[in-house]
Formats: sequence, C-alpha cells, structure tokens
Amino acid sequence: FRKQQSEIIQNVLDKKDTLVLMPTGGGKSICFQIPAIITEGLCIVISPLIALMKDQVDGLNANGVNAAFLNSSITNEEQSEVELSVKQGKIKLLYVSPEKAVTPWFSSFIKQIKVNLFAIDEAHCISSWGHDFRPEYTKLKFLKNNFPNIPVIALTATADRLTRKDIVEQLQLNEPEIFISSFDRPNISLSVLPGQNRIKTIINFIMGRRNQSGIVYCLSKKSAEGVAQRLREIGINAEHYHAGMNADKRSEVQEKFIKDKVQIICATIAFGMGIDKSNVRWVIHYNLPKNIEGYYQEIGRSGRDGLKSEAVLFYTFADIMLLRTFIEDSSQKELQTAKLERMQQYADSLICRRKILLNYFGENITENCNNCDICNNPPTYLDGTIIVQKALSAILRLQKEDKRVATGTLIDILRGSSKLEILQNNYNTIQTYGAGKDISYPDWQYYIMQILNLGFIEIAYDYNYTVMLTKSSREVLFNHLKVNLISPEYAKKNAEQKVRQPSKQQIISGSLFEVLRELRKQIADSDNIAPYLIFSDATLQEMAKEKPITEHHIKKISGVGAKKFNMYGELFINCIFEFIKRQNDTSVKGSTYTHTYDMYKEGYSVEDIAIKRELSEGTVYSHLIFLYENKYNIDVYKFVSHKEMNQVFNAIKQLGNTYKLKEIHTHLNEEIDYNKIKFALAHYLIKKDVTQ
Repeated sequence: FRKQQSEIIQNVLDKKDTLVLMPTGGGKSICFQIPAIITEGLCIVISPLIALMKDQVDGLNANGVNAAFLNSSITNEEQSEVELSVKQGKIKLLYVSPEKAVTPWFSSFIKQIKVNLFAIDEAHCISSWGHDFRPEYTKLKFLKNNFPNIPVIALTATADRLTRKDIVEQLQLNEPEIFISSFDRPNISLSVLPGQNRIKTIINFIMGRRNQSGIVYCLSKKSAEGVAQRLREIGINAEHYHAGMNADKRSEVQEKFIKDKVQIICATIAFGMGIDKSNVRWVIHYNLPKNIEGYYQEIGRSGRDGLKSEAVLFYTFADIMLLRTFIEDSSQKELQTAKLERMQQYADSLICRRKILLNYFGENITENCNNCDICNNPPTYLDGTIIVQKALSAILRLQKEDKRVATGTLIDILRGSSKLEILQNNYNTIQTYGAGKDISYPDWQYYIMQILNLGFIEIAYDYNYTVMLTKSSREVLFNHLKVNLISPEYAKKNAEQKVRQPSKQQIISGSLFEVLRELRKQIADSDNIAPYLIFSDATLQEMAKEKPITEHHIKKISGVGAKKFNMYGELFINCIFEFIKRQNDTSVKGSTYTHTYDMYKEGYSVEDIAIKRELSEGTVYSHLIFLYENKYNIDVYKFVSHKEMNQVFNAIKQLGNTYKLKEIHTHLNEEIDYNKIKFALAHYLIKKDVTQ
C-alpha cells in the first residue's frame, strides 16, 4: 500500500465514515474498491463524469472484478440488464451519476439490495466553497438519512479547509476520520511563461519531447480545436476534446489517448478527470485556470507513474480580463473572484511555486522545492522575519478580541491609519497599531501576498474574506522561525526587466497592442467568430496609442460604434485600465483616474486619497465623479445620502430642470456642499439617460 491507504481501508472495514484527501494519482480508488470487493454486498460509487465511470469500470472488469455503471449514456435495455445483475448479486461496484442517484427510483431501488458502502468520489463538488460546485451533490445527504448504518467514504484531490468542513456537514458524516495525504508531487516540475507567441513555444516544447504523451488545456472549445489543428499541420499526432463534441466522438478520442494511438490531447477542463493514464509526461495550460484547485487537479494528470513530468502555464493579463467577464454573471462572483486572484498571485509570484500550491491546501513546507522555474532562477531575498511577525501579531491580537479584518484593514492597522473605521472599532488600541508605519501601503500589500502564499495566513472565505492565522504562524511567532521575503524593489525591477524594450514609448504602446490583440482573440475563440469581426488591428493600434478608459473616449476610436461598444467596450476599457495600472506611468493619459480609483477600491477615504496623492479633495471628488459617470463601480451613496439626493432632485425640477451648480446650491440654502451636488447631479443625469 501507499501511504495511508491501509489505514483508510481499515477504517472503512470498521464501518466508520471517512473523508479522504489524496492528490490526483495518489490511489484514492483503492481505498473504497478493496473494502467493496472483500465485503459482502454492493458498493455504490457516486461519480460525476461518464468518462471517469467508464475508465474505472473497464479497469475493474479487466482485473476480474464485476462492476457496472448507470448514467445517461446507456439505453433503457442496458439499464435493465444492470439492474438485474445487481439484484442477482453479480455486481460488486455500481457507479452512478449524482443526477441518477438523487431520483426517487434509485432510492427505492437500493432499498431492495444489500449495500455495504457508499463512496462519494470528487466530493468537493458538494461544496459551494469548492471550485466545481454541483447542486445535485447537495442532495446526497439522503444517503446518511435513509441508511444511517452504512458507512460513507468521501474522496477528493482538491479541497481547502473550508471545503473539507462543508463536505462533512453536507453529507452529514458521523464523526468521520479525516485522512489528508501529502499534496506534494515532487516529480512534476512547475513553470509559468508569458502568453505571447505561445503556439510557437508549445511546438518547440513538443518537438523536444518526441513520443511523449501530453495534454494542452484550453479555456474555450475553439482554442482546443485550433491548437490541435496547428499541431497536426506540422505532423504532430494531436486531437481535440471538449463538451461540444458528441458522446461517441469524445469516447473515441479518449480511447485513442489511453491506448497511445494519439500522442496529444488539446482539451477543455472536461477532459482527464479520473482517467488513469500513468504515462502522461506533461500538461500545458494554454490559458490561466480559474482557480488553484482546478489547476492542481489538472497538472496532477501528468506523472502518475512517479517519473519526471512537467507542468507549464502560459499567462497573460488578457486571460484575467476574460475570466473576470465569465465570473461577472456568476451567483458566486465574490468567491470566484477571490479564487481567481489567488491563481493570479501564483502566476505572478517570485516564491517557490510548490510552496504556494501546498500551502494553499494547508500543507506547509519551509524548504524550496528546487523543481520550479523560481527555484531554478531564484530572486534575491531579505530577512523578513520581523515584518511577518508584526503582521501575524496584529492578527493574533485581533483574534483574541474576537475580531476579524480583511487585508486592507490589517495594513491600515499596521500603518497606524486614523480612518474612521479604525477608530470606531478601537483597532488603534491594539499593541501592534502603527508597528509598520515605516512601510508604504503598496509594499505592505506585496509582503502580505507573500505571507499568504507562504502559508502563514489564510483567507477565511466564510467570514467575509478576512485573514486568519494558520498552524504555521506559531513557528514564526513563538519558535523563532526565520522567514525570507522578496523585496518589493526586486519585484519591480524584475517586472521592468521582463518587459524592457528599446524605448519606453514602444513598450507602452506595443505591449498594450499585444494585450488587446490577445483579448480580442480569446473573445473571438469564445464566440466562434473571426477576430477582425470584433475590432480591426487598426482599431486596436489606435486604442494602444490613445488608451481610452471611458465610454466617451473609446467611442472616439475609429471602428468603435455604439453596437461594438455595447458588445465589447467595457471589456477593452477594463483591459486598458488594468494595463495602465500595471505600467504605473503617470504620463499615460487617464492614469491619474486609475490611481484614484485603485485607492478608492482599497477603502481609502477622499481625505486620505487627497493627502497621499498630494491633491485637493475637490480634485479627488472630480476624479470619482468622472469615473462614476463613465460606469465605474463607485457607490454614490457613500458620498451623498438618500435624503440629500432627493433634495437635489427636487431642486432641479423646481428650478425648471436646471443643471447649474450655483443655482442648485443657493436654492438649497447652501446646506449641501458642491461636491455632493455634483455627485447627485451625475446620478440624476445617468438615471435620466437610462429612462430615455
């Protein structure tokens, strides 16, 4: 047995509920298959994917174990045959889709059978905090309600602390034994590469690894097809795989890959889950994944035999912009955005990548892995022990008073901010208040991100995304563990070197054009249309030159009409906005607005922004009003009360729809200041424009 398998199997044989966390390829299936085989009765396995069921059932039958599955891929006649075999006691393991499992028919059916075990595979699907939530899984609690004496084993390769807790509660497991194996897959090297010219890079990569099996994961069906076609054009044996193909074609492609008749699969995330192909030597992510859980699960499909394997991730800011648009309409927008930000931090980080992955799942390692691109080209470190101790001490003192804060508030406490929120909550009375006032706000942000990635703190998604200490925190606070950090200056210098070009103007214009072009391509791939139908190269070049960040400005760009703006305008504005922030160039048109907006989102007041930016409060108000008028996410009622808003509206009407500030100010007996009137007027005009 591999590590923990024997103990897990014994726990199941003792009829105890069990939760198993084991990395992809770690041997989870054995943990329920062996008890199922050697115990009288039938084991029912809830499994989310048809491909996963087929692979495991084929493997069991090949080893002389009678197994079958029930899902939407079989005919009524085939289902009747399976039912009969089960009733006759000929089947030891029955794989069932969650959709089938929660039907009244199935509940009635299994009451007629001697069931020895329920196995819930990919159990993270039950949690809305996880990365692959499936509503059908939440109904599986009926198993424990209806069959309280039959043990349940829940298994997953990807579940953080909160998801693990949710699995236990949702399945109503009875005092389960929880087994957490190491998530470390030291045989897989990890690297992140810039997304420009990725097809050329992928081709060169594959050419150097002739006859190796690999998977290229793509964000869209169109990308999967396009990459596979490009590879075939130069003689590489590749096929595509995605949910848009019919079931027979998907099965055919999967079979070819498993039997080494196809070398490479270019696929969406629908491919590979639970498929036990041990000789996949590499996994490439053509786009940034949506979260670390999905990324970890997908790279785990390489090197299952323990031999040297590679995981390569391509990353562009355009990926971030596109993924944010996908998240926009989600019912879990805040959670998915937070998880995407953690994925982005992984891609941007200069810390050992394996440390970040393992710490995300609660497994702390102190030594670098020496098998990732960061370890192979290490940055310069500084002794950051005191910096980390200050941050952790502040969190500890807050927790002792039963208080939780997000990272922005934590930094304000460390910097000794006099914001109203800090004073109202008495955060200024804790001993570490102002302990880090010598460090700037942006530098504290960079340090906090490293502390998070190193596993000394974690984000409590179930407590409004506040920060909390981990077990590893004690080593720094009480056991004198030394912590090395990367200085913000090194990170800035490294970022500059990555994008250095012959002239500053060329890098500002040229690389923005590439970012916009990549965004255009990804939208085109997603919509299955030609890129030029979105915007021409000439339009993108003008955008790169002018850098419009408002509706008014972008509509002045040749090729951006009303319809194109409604379809794509905000996407491209947001992309340009993010690019300007990354460049941090005050000479760029519009960057003063982005700077103000960035500080507003971080929670700074108008007064604080004015002081830190050395501007008048009136200028800051004008920035925020300008951004609000151009559809940026500004909460107008932070600046004007509902009562004041109505007073201004009434004044406008009573004065014959005048929009003159002085007349409105005078009409209101000068009781509402000009900045509030400006905000109210902007809101009034926006509402008027919408109704018309």
